[in-house]
Amino acid sequence: MDILICNDFTHANLDEMREVYASVGWKKHNPEVIQQVFGASNVIALVYVNGRIIGFGRAMSDGIFNAAIYDIVVHKDYQGQGIAKKVMEYILNQLKDVSCVHLISTTGNEEFYDKSGFKRLKTGMARYLNSDLRDEYLE
Repeated sequence: MDILICNDFTHANLDEMREVYASVGWKKHNPEVIQQVFGASNVIALVYVNGRIIGFGRAMSDGIFNAAIYDIVVHKDYQGQGIAKKVMEYILNQLKDVSCVHLISTTGNEEFYDKSGFKRLKTGMARYLNSDLRDEYLE
């Protein structure tokens, strides 16, 4: 399997990206939302197999002090092949000079991020408008 990872979102197929999100149960990511969140992100990784997007990740950073990683997602049919690890490595390489990189793991994926070098925060805080997310992630 030939994997290509790039950071050019200019001509990304938003329907393929929606399919990747949907394959893991994230149904609210329509093409307009995908355009907005990736358009606002300054660090992007798109994974192509045979010219088709099968995974991605994104981050926002000031380039010096802080960054936050979001949406490390691989289509369910391609999971377990080390693709998410490659996405993390690609993004972290782009953030190699940033002092602090944050992320919030989805439930059940904490071990993956631990293996990528992330540790739990002592002082991490968040605010969620969605009550289901608030109940799942906040103490």
